[in-house]
Order: sequence, then C-alpha cells, then structure tokens
Amino acid sequence: MPPQTRARQRLLIKGGKVVNDDLSVVADVYVEEGVVQQVGPGLNPEPSPGLVVLDATNKLVIPGGIDTHTHMEFPFMGSRSKDDFYTGTKAAIAGGTTMIIDFAIPQKGCSLTEAFDTWKSWADPKVCCDYSLHVAVTWWSNKGAKKMLAMGITGPEGHELCRPEEVEAEATQRAITIANAVNCPLYVVHVMSKSSAKVISDARREGKVVYGEPIAASLGTDGTNYWNKDWAHAAAYVMGPPLRPDPSTPGFLMNLLANGDLSVTGTDNCTFDICQKALGKDDFTKIPNGVNGVEDRMSVIWEKGVHSGKMDENRFVAVTSTNAAKIFNLYPKKGRIAVGSDADIVIWDPKATRTISAKTHHQANNFNIFEGMVCHGVPVVTVSRGKVVYEGGVFNVTAGEGKYVSRPPFPPYVYKRVRQREQVCQPVPVKRAPYTGTVSGTPVTQK
Repeated sequence: MPPQTRARQRLLIKGGKVVNDDLSVVADVYVEEGVVQQVGPGLNPEPSPGLVVLDATNKLVIPGGIDTHTHMEFPFMGSRSKDDFYTGTKAAIAGGTTMIIDFAIPQKGCSLTEAFDTWKSWADPKVCCDYSLHVAVTWWSNKGAKKMLAMGITGPEGHELCRPEEVEAEATQRAITIANAVNCPLYVVHVMSKSSAKVISDARREGKVVYGEPIAASLGTDGTNYWNKDWAHAAAYVMGPPLRPDPSTPGFLMNLLANGDLSVTGTDNCTFDICQKALGKDDFTKIPNGVNGVEDRMSVIWEKGVHSGKMDENRFVAVTSTNAAKIFNLYPKKGRIAVGSDADIVIWDPKATRTISAKTHHQANNFNIFEGMVCHGVPVVTVSRGKVVYEGGVFNVTAGEGKYVSRPPFPPYVYKRVRQREQVCQPVPVKRAPYTGTVSGTPVTQK
C-alpha cells in the first residue's frame, strides 16, 4: 500500500466481529478523515482510488490498546532506557497498542511543568502512535537495601527481599485510607502482589473509588526468576516493585482483573539491556529497574485471560483500552469503535499464534521476559487515526506521525462517583437541647 496521509485515507473494514467492552456484533466499519463514520452490516461506501478495503472475516475488530504506563528513553539509575519514543511506539503498534501514556519524572528541584515540557520535546518528533503524559512526584529511601547488602546479599534476589510484599500492601492500604479521608479517587499503578491486590479489592467492595493497574509482567511471569543461577537472566527481571516469587500470583491477579476488582493494564515498559543491567553485577541496588512489555501486553493478556477461559472478549477490550480511556478522560474518542471515535482499530486473529522472543520482537532490547511464551491471539492489522500503520508484519509509519492527546481533568467516569459519595456522606446536623449542669461546682448552661 503506498504511503498516504492519515487525513486523506478512507478505510473500510469488512466482515469482522466488532468487539467493544459491552457488545460484540458482526459489522463493517467505515473510516474517513481518521474518524469512524459508520458501523453496520453491508456497508458500501462510494468506491474511489483512495479507498482501502480490509477483509476481517473470522477475525475480531477491536479498539486499539491503551498502555497506561510506560517509560520511554527514561534517564534512570545512571543509564537510559533502550526504547525511545520511536522504537517504543513502533513496537506498541506491532502489538496492537495505539496509544501510550508515559511518565514525565522531574529531577529533584525541577518543576513539574519543566519535566512535562522536556518529555514532550522528546516525544513529539518520534512517536508512531498517539500518546499522553503522567507527571510523577517520587522519591524513596535506600535504608532497606543497605541491610541486605550488610548481610552479604548482593544478587538480584536482594531486590525482592528488601521490598517485601507486605510493604507493598501496607503502602497501598495507606494510600487508599488517605485518599478516602479527603474523598479523592485513587489510581494504584503497578500492582504486583496478591496482598496489594486484595487491599484494592476490599476497598472497592467497600465502595471506595480506587482503581488497580496490574501490568503485563505481573500477569505473565513471576519473581522466581530472581533466583535463577544465570545472573544476567535474573537481573533482566529486576523492576520496582518487584515481581513476587509466589508462582500463583499471575493467575490470582488475572482472576481479579477478570471479575472487575482490578481495572486496567499497563506494562511499565522501561527496557535496559544486559550490559546496562550489569552495572549492578556486584550490588543489586545498582541494577537499572525495568522490563519490556509494550509489544507483548495484548497477546499476554489474551493468552492468560481469554484463551485460559478467565475472561471474555469484551472484558479483554475493557481492560486493555476502554477502562483506561474512561479513567483518563479519553472516552469515547479512544477505547471504543463507534461513530465519531478516533479510528484506532486493531484486527485481531484469535486463532493465530506467535511465540514471543527477543529475536523477533521490535522492542529495542536484547532480552524479553516472556521469552518462549506461545500466545494465542495475534494483531494482524493496526490502524492509527484511520491509517493502516502495521499489516502482516510490515510497518507503514514514520517518526512523528503520532499526536499528543491532552486529557481534561475530572473525568466523569471517576468523579461522578466521587460527587455521589459526597452527597451520601454529608454530615447531618443534629439539634440537641441546651446542656445545663455544673462544672467544678459552678452552674453552667451551654446553648
């Protein structure tokens, strides 16, 4: 297909099953000017040289994935993550993701707006798909880590041991308690443990406005890798919070994701190669934290969630795109296939398989934490803003074609619940009779 500008391309996707979070229906999808114009059976737009027709028979037509948590070209721990905004977003579209939300992380003393402007200046010339930004305020203490080193534990296993699961759970509980006290919604990134997930689940069942984000790594692998005899293998899995060594954790988290206790999925994609990880060869505290996932997330979740029978195709769409769009005020422009929505669309073949490998992935790293995993469910075509950017393993995209997407504050999906709770929780004035009595023997009347 010859290169065409997104604004001029007309697209007809025929014969597929259109899958949204709430409904699946066999229908055609017609796209013009980068926006969905029609959805329905037997669409026949006027033919023209600019019309591209895609056959989606026996395949699913789903909203493009939204990765809620990435770190592209991130300067961290004396190094910089391997995936920049070009290779990272190019890998994303190969995996069926059409939007990322990256983290702009200020240095100490740097203003939040300065960090935002810096990250945007890195991203704008390079992105192959749409993106947005979170701005983080973070710091942490190294006091646990020093204890491990004093005990002679220097390998990657020390990373998990000095960040125990109960601490993750306690921090989650504390954040939920504080947020609830001020009637503020809470979004918990990077849910890695059963304990933390249980805290979120319990809070949601109590009516608290909290959302949990497990990532591809916590759903598709576990922390037993930290004890692998091959140091390079073990170090490749180092991330914070760490993967948990309980091998039942991924299945547990997937169960909660399937039933609604957890809400969305990201990746924390922050890739460092083996040479970069080797900065911590004799001291685990110096191993750059981060793993891959931006290309693998959709297939891993389909394999572990849908193919395993834990969730249906509609819930898959919800946790990979729609819920993120709602929580971050992108809906219905993103996260849905409907008239007026951005034409961020993936043709998904549920019967096809692929084996994940560093030898074939598009992420700029020489290791893949899902190496050898066979995934049922493969994106065969990715459409970004109405343009076919990936088809049958071939890219048709250039750096800078993606766009920054601003996100207005106070998304209704989240804050309608907050306002409802405000109304429910308003204190009711109590009228009491004046108090008459004595204090230290003196008669007192209090009105």
